Amino acid sequence: MTPQKMYEHLVDTVKGYNPSANFQQIDAAYQYASTHHAGQNRKDGSPFVTHPLAVAQIVAEELHLDTESIVAALLHDTIEDTDATHEEISKLFSPTVADLVEGVSKLTRVHYTSKEEEQMENLRKMLMAMAKDIRVILIKISDRLHNMRTMEYQTPEKQKQKSFETMEIYAPIAHRLGMQKMKWELEDLSLKYLDPVSYREITEALDEKAAEYDGFMSAVHDRIVTRLKEEGIEATVYGRMKHPYSIYRKMYTQNKTMDEIFDLYAFRVIVDDMPECYNVLGVIHDLFNPVLGRFKDYISTPKPNGYQSLHTTVIGREGIPFEVQIRTWEMHHTAEYGIAAHWKYKQGMANAKLGTEEAFEWVRKLLESQQDVDAEEFVRTMRVDLFADEVFVFTPRGDVINLPAGATPIDFAYNIHSAVGNHMTGAKVNGRMVTFDTPLKNGDIVEVITSKSAHGPSRDWMKICKSNEARNKIRQWFKKERREENIATGRASFESELKHVGLSLAAITAEDVLPFILKKVRFGTLDELYAAIGYGGMSAQKAVVRVKDEMARLDRLHAEQSAAAQEPIHPSTSNPPTVPIRGGKTSQSGIIVEGIDNCLVKFAKCCTPVPGDPVVGFITRGFGVSVHRADCPNASDAKRAEEPGRWIRVDWATGELATYQTALDISAKDRDGLTLDVAMALSAAKVKTTSLSARSMPDGYATVSIVLEVKNQEELTNVINKLGQIQGVYQVKRASG
Repeated sequence: MTPQKMYEHLVDTVKGYNPSANFQQIDAAYQYASTHHAGQNRKDGSPFVTHPLAVAQIVAEELHLDTESIVAALLHDTIEDTDATHEEISKLFSPTVADLVEGVSKLTRVHYTSKEEEQMENLRKMLMAMAKDIRVILIKISDRLHNMRTMEYQTPEKQKQKSFETMEIYAPIAHRLGMQKMKWELEDLSLKYLDPVSYREITEALDEKAAEYDGFMSAVHDRIVTRLKEEGIEATVYGRMKHPYSIYRKMYTQNKTMDEIFDLYAFRVIVDDMPECYNVLGVIHDLFNPVLGRFKDYISTPKPNGYQSLHTTVIGREGIPFEVQIRTWEMHHTAEYGIAAHWKYKQGMANAKLGTEEAFEWVRKLLESQQDVDAEEFVRTMRVDLFADEVFVFTPRGDVINLPAGATPIDFAYNIHSAVGNHMTGAKVNGRMVTFDTPLKNGDIVEVITSKSAHGPSRDWMKICKSNEARNKIRQWFKKERREENIATGRASFESELKHVGLSLAAITAEDVLPFILKKVRFGTLDELYAAIGYGGMSAQKAVVRVKDEMARLDRLHAEQSAAAQEPIHPSTSNPPTVPIRGGKTSQSGIIVEGIDNCLVKFAKCCTPVPGDPVVGFITRGFGVSVHRADCPNASDAKRAEEPGRWIRVDWATGELATYQTALDISAKDRDGLTLDVAMALSAAKVKTTSLSARSMPDGYATVSIVLEVKNQEELTNVINKLGQIQGVYQVKRASG
């Protein structure tokens, strides 16, 4: 057929369902396409313009779409294959038509490189997301259908590639949009090239038995029609064979022969209204024997894609099972054409309504009544405005990358690899240089420019990027590469925040305060804290809140101690909480108190001294002498100056003494088996452990607290050294305060 004949046929088709269409614009589009595709031929030698004409014919004949869709179908290859531009088409026709054409062109540029299901699902989602106007998808599916109809002229390799794409991408989309008729044809045509042997076997078997099948179907058809007329029911009845791909799938997935397929035959009964559907069902079940468990009511509970029908499988006199589908005309149009059947394109309808929630009202209402688990997936994959939280972009090689909405080239670069992000110096989107904070849109092709001499990421990047992955990778870089810079930056932020809450750095770095502060913020040194603030591992605000809390606790503790010191001295009537000492030879406690005999001695729990530690004694009120390590915060010079008369010299007694209780705190990187390794190290050191507790921290670190008994400082040092050798342990220290 010549292009002119094809065009005349197209016009007649459109007149058949839409007499008020803008035929002047359709003609202008045909002339424009003819001019721009002049000199171009298809693989079969026909003028290229026959392809857009055929696509427009499908759009009109199969989907009954509006004028703009027909025009866009005629022009759908002009931007891609000719010198036509979006601006020119927008000016000559309309901005909406130009957007439709560009949308179809974008989808055409998509490369399919992966067979992985996840990648395929991303592609399906992306296609839906890119098509802001659903008509883009409808035109693209029509385009693909015509390409598949003329696939015999392509190379075997191209045939397989396009058929695979069709089976994996376009047929599922057609299914999700409820376009069953087009879905079946796409699947059958794809099977023809993907498994030609099986396709030929099935079609030949169907042809061989055609006369037998036709005789059976004609007899059943006549019986149904006759009985419905007797009952006074107006209906259209027709039968069909199962499609080759449906037969193929059942034969090869369920290992069945064609004779074993249960529903090889199917009949449709189409009536005017819903009550008639159930009347017909009663007639069918009276006429034939229903198969138990093979009745489905999709009218009261529609499928997620809007499909409605009554399905029942019955057996006739011949003993052959067949399916009967009963539906109204409206349900039938929905089943055949899906979303296109509901898309009311009328001349004069406001374009603002296209692609909006209002246009999808039927979908929304349908889904509200769904309890099916597939409904959620259907919403995710079908609604064009549903991908507000995702954006799909391409690498220059054509791979699809899924990023959060609002993502920038920085997110893209770090999604590829940390090294790409760290060495990024620039970015191109669709071939144009852009700034790092440019939001990416669906379908953008993103290229990252890198340099080995790049200085690494900027701290501002963490504010620009949208993905946690990118932020974490930037933090890691700063943590490793810029420790000195991090410390300086972190210190400045920390001091600024301290000033904000009325604290000075000198107050928290005092000798008797700093150990408590570091323990509270869970860092071994101030530099470690500064570095963490610098690379973003901890915020200065969070650190200062913890410091403030600890300072308040220390102030309360000092106030309580001062109050206790001012209480009147009174004899104690209860036994003091002393550490049990076993087998002391020289002194009952192992401590000699200057100038006092048989004095009650206890060891301070705040610092748990052991033989070898420099110690000092404090005369308590009613509990004898409390022995502290000389470096204990509660025995600092300032404390001694407050009450000089109550501090007394003490020494360790010589000789073989008992064991002494002390406490250790371990800081380590959190990991499985850490506590077990600590316990094994203590066992190897042959010391008695009276308590062991471990606690995981939110920042990935852990603290282990131990109470153990040792004979002297030498033995304790040996234990500390063994613990320090455990993998992941970065600090072992005596508990204090």
